[in-house]
Amino acid sequence: MGIVEILGIAGSVSLLSGWRLYLCVLATGLAMQFGVLPLPAHLHSLQILANPWVMGAAGAAALLEFFADKVAWLDTVWDTIHTLIRPLGGALLALAVIDPADPATQAIAFLLGGGATLLAHGGKASARAVVNTSPEPFSNVAVSTTEDLVTGGLLYLAYANPALAGLVALGLLILTVWLLLLARRLLRRIFAPAPVPPPA
Repeated sequence: MGIVEILGIAGSVSLLSGWRLYLCVLATGLAMQFGVLPLPAHLHSLQILANPWVMGAAGAAALLEFFADKVAWLDTVWDTIHTLIRPLGGALLALAVIDPADPATQAIAFLLGGGATLLAHGGKASARAVVNTSPEPFSNVAVSTTEDLVTGGLLYLAYANPALAGLVALGLLILTVWLLLLARRLLRRIFAPAPVPPPA
């Protein structure tokens, strides 16, 4: 596996962890456990994710996140709590993908993985804050369910086809930056102070 594919997988997993860290850990572990995802020899450090205890903890957390993320404003509280957890988890997943024989590359992967996860987390949290301003509850459920499905599908694609992983990571990065800019513009419009009428 070439450096482009390895970095692509590390980038994809990091960015997706900013949306659904526990789902990334659980889906990877289950896919390895049932042989759906035969990892290349280089990525066997991820085998720890197939440990029943790790999968059990990730499954419980993913289930909590699944429900918490579909309730308006509770999802914002959940995202706030995970502002430190997701970047650390994404950084560790990126670290597991990189060759342990090269400490310099591992240090870079840890820093960039954590940064990518934080960026994706910021895009998700900002977009959800905008969705939460809607008075009806259905848009929140729809957006959250879409995030669940997209995370699972892109995660499988990144592992199953390492050559596409770089494109997946690039696409996620562009989407994240776009979400951040869109959310910033919308939130400024929503919370802009009302114009003061001129004196009579």
